[in-house]
Amino acid sequence: MRLIIVSGLSGSGKTIAIQTLEDLGYYCIDNLPLQLLQPCALSLQTRAKTAGQEQALAVGIDARNFLDQLGEFSDSLTALREHSIEVTVLFLQASDEALLQRYNETRRKHPLALRDQPLMEAIRQERQLLGEIAVYADIIIDTSQTNLHELRERIRTLVHHSFHEGMILLFESFGFKNGNPIDADFVFDVRCLPNPHWDRKLRLLTGLDRPVCEFLESQPMVQEMLTAIGDFLDIWVPRFDTGNRSYMTVAIGCTGGQHRSVYIASRLAERFAQIRTHVMTRHREFS
Repeated sequence: MRLIIVSGLSGSGKTIAIQTLEDLGYYCIDNLPLQLLQPCALSLQTRAKTAGQEQALAVGIDARNFLDQLGEFSDSLTALREHSIEVTVLFLQASDEALLQRYNETRRKHPLALRDQPLMEAIRQERQLLGEIAVYADIIIDTSQTNLHELRERIRTLVHHSFHEGMILLFESFGFKNGNPIDADFVFDVRCLPNPHWDRKLRLLTGLDRPVCEFLESQPMVQEMLTAIGDFLDIWVPRFDTGNRSYMTVAIGCTGGQHRSVYIASRLAERFAQIRTHVMTRHREFS
């Protein structure tokens, strides 16, 4: 029995996540009250055993049915796992600025917004309420700078590998000028490295282009940084692997997210792809 609990901030993409899981063959229930989660999962598990088939269930939990049950989520997870149900908690979040923009564009009402309550206050209240779920999340996806197609693809990839296939290791490049990635487990700052931006011949290229790679490969400091980060991750990534974790993000940041961070993230991905099965790369600023 597989169960994915989908939760997160309103406007962060929960509906898209549920629809994607439904397309992948999951039996989906949205906005299920927390007190019905265990009975529903156990009922489907019994039916699956009787039919001799594996059951995949995805449940959306909304802040509105979580208001008076803050202390029960952990107990529910424990009970489900004691019944041999493989549970993954997928939590979606986004920055306040991104959520405000989405609500202003769609003109939808926030589910926690009262008549005279500002939208920003409702967003902050929901973020606080759902902190109980975020603590237990196996996968956190920040959708602040992710479009619908990218979110669907990330969920498809994660779900495809999340059961029985080991932890997915994602190397993500980004630009500090556009904000830190909220869903990163490790963040490495490579702004101290020589910057190809100041060479006019390289300015419009990226860290994936051969001339930029050659420039960075010629800099001893770049290779020293690359080796140091790789050696650090060699030690610590396996420690997280043994904790039944399904997903880890290593973020590499430079000023604009175009040259240095892209090069370092790509080289690290190549290094770890030689020793791990599931390694992904994402370049936030131009993917």
